[in-house]
Amino acid sequence: MDFLNRLQPLALLVMRLVLGAIMIAHGYHKVFGGFHHHMGMVGSLGLPRWLAYLSAGTEFFGGIAIVFGLFTRFFSLAFVIEMGVAIWKVHFKNGLTGNGGYEFPLALAAIALALLCFDGGPWGATFGGRAGGARKTKNG
Repeated sequence: MDFLNRLQPLALLVMRLVLGAIMIAHGYHKVFGGFHHHMGMVGSLGLPRWLAYLSAGTEFFGGIAIVFGLFTRFFSLAFVIEMGVAIWKVHFKNGLTGNGGYEFPLALAAIALALLCFDGGPWGATFGGRAGGARKTKNG
């Protein structure tokens, strides 16, 4: 089973690419064309309308950053928070698997939490340290 451990960097890359692609797709129409609708929806939830800028930017630009492995932990934390708010304010009333349920945002939050804990793996453009949460060992 040691070969499965060697696949962990690949698994982190796949999680990063999938989460980033989904968040880019969700943020694209908010940033390019549907922002006023998004702002109205955020306001209708009882949240300050200016949070629409934060959520749209987080989804689109954070998704791009996650794909490239830039600031993976920072944007993963932002995604966990955003998905938590989405579940709380929009999806929870529909149940886990109902129409508009919270199963999809919960899965995205789980992926983001894993990337927050383990970083994005060695295949990414990281700054200021070792990629993928690598730790300095006693001999190296």
